[in-house]
Amino acid sequence: MTPSRVWKLSFVFMLLSCLIPIGVVQAQPVNITKDLDKFTVKHGKRQITVSRNQDIRAVIEPDFAKVARNCPPFCIQPMEAAPGVTTIGELELIDFMMHEVNQETGLLVDARTPDWHAQGVIPGSINIPYTDISPSMGANPMEIERVLKPLGVMTKDSGALDFSKVKKVAIWCNGPWCGQSHAAISGLIELGFPANKILYYRGGMQMWKLFGFTVVPPAEEM
Repeated sequence: MTPSRVWKLSFVFMLLSCLIPIGVVQAQPVNITKDLDKFTVKHGKRQITVSRNQDIRAVIEPDFAKVARNCPPFCIQPMEAAPGVTTIGELELIDFMMHEVNQETGLLVDARTPDWHAQGVIPGSINIPYTDISPSMGANPMEIERVLKPLGVMTKDSGALDFSKVKKVAIWCNGPWCGQSHAAISGLIELGFPANKILYYRGGMQMWKLFGFTVVPPAEEM
C-alpha cells in the first residue's frame, strides 16, 4: 500500500472517530436523573406523565427568563419560609409527587392567585390561593374552613380548627422572586397548621420550566 493510500485511510478513520461521539451525544435522551426518565402523577381524575423537554435547543419562555423585576413586590425570597418548614428542590418534589400525591397522603398546593393558576400548573397541583388562607389579608372563617378541608383540617364542635390529622403539603408559586408561597405558609402557620407538615418548593414554576418539565392546565379544566 502506498504512503498516499495509507494517509487517505488514516484521514477517513480520523473523521469517523470524530463523528461517532457526536452521533452518540445527539441520541442521548434528556432524563430527569440517570435512572429516571419519566413518572406519572395523579392530576384530578387523570394520570399525567411527567418528563423533560427532549429538544436540547429549547429555551425558557420570556416571562420566566427575566433577570430583573420590580422589588417590591417581586423580591428575592429567603431559603427558609418559616422555622420548621422544609425547603425542597426538584428531586425532592418529584419524590413527593410519586409517593405522597399518588397515594393521597399529601397534597401539592399552587399558592398563586387564580389568574396565575389558569396559565398552567405543575401536574398534581390543586389551587389554594394564599389570599384564601391568610386571616391578615381578609380571608373569612367560612372560606378558610372550606379551603383547608382537602388538607385534612377538621372543625371541632366548638368551631375551632383541628390539625391533628392533616396531610403533608408541598407549596409552590412562581419562583424565588415570588412571595405567594411565603404568604400562604405564614397564613397556614398563623391558623395553627403544623410547620413540620409543610414543604416549600422555592424554585416554583420558574425552575420547573427551566428544567423543561411537563406543565399542564389546571385539573378542573382537563
